[in-house]
Amino acid sequence: MSQPRSSYAVGTGLFIVLGFAALAYLATQTSSVANNVRQGDSYDVSAQFTNIGQLKERAPVKIAGVRVGQVQSITLAPGRDAAEVKLSIDKRYDHIPQDSVATIFTSGLLGDQYVGIDYGSAKQMVAAGGTLARTKSSQPLEEMLGKFFGAGGVVDNIGGSYTVKADFTNVGALSAGAPVKMAGVVIGSVQSVRADPTKLNAEVILAIDKRYDQIPDDSAAAVFTSGLIGSQYVAIQPGGSPDVLKNGDEMILTQSAMQLEDLIGKFLVNGSPSDKKDAGSGKQ
Repeated sequence: MSQPRSSYAVGTGLFIVLGFAALAYLATQTSSVANNVRQGDSYDVSAQFTNIGQLKERAPVKIAGVRVGQVQSITLAPGRDAAEVKLSIDKRYDHIPQDSVATIFTSGLLGDQYVGIDYGSAKQMVAAGGTLARTKSSQPLEEMLGKFFGAGGVVDNIGGSYTVKADFTNVGALSAGAPVKMAGVVIGSVQSVRADPTKLNAEVILAIDKRYDQIPDDSAAAVFTSGLIGSQYVAIQPGGSPDVLKNGDEMILTQSAMQLEDLIGKFLVNGSPSDKKDAGSGKQ
């Protein structure tokens, strides 16, 4: 009785091993076929990323999910802490706006990585030998989890930025790398958060994309939370001054983070509107 059972277990184990081997072989062949698609006449554009993850040469370049080219080369940008990726794009797709965003995506959960291009709205197009200045790098698992909880993705600001300072009495859980938003759109990131030993508050340095250089200098900065338990970010509410913020300026109007304990305390002290209405209509 023991010999048939042993043979059955061995056979089942071999079947499972062969099945996994076949799946691995098919995955490898699929990636190989996908990355060796021939293309006709093409032109080259460059993009720089702070993190390329597992992106490889000959990886697909896609627009709206359609393959339009492939990664030609990956090198370290001279004198910079960034990877320079040269994209070879089919000449049929030569109307890519200059403000388009190049992002490194992953096919499925554990698939190969590729470069996806999201069209911008600029009238000028990227010419052969040009550069896509707006990029989003490959996201580590920690950043993906942060985005799931509402942090949002920050566009890499390789094209240049300017910094402004803002002081808060309470920044909550705000940390370096958090998004800076205006009208809900990410325009930069938090460069640093430190305690000011003189003013005894939190000094936050904001790095803002140079394209957004017309923010009035009387604008307000507030620390908000994405959702109920999401990550915190800085929101800029534009003012009406004719003067604009410049590199090194300080934002005077700020609103600190509201802690959950403060919100609960205010609710318990003030009560809800219905409670006030009932109390006002009570009889003596």
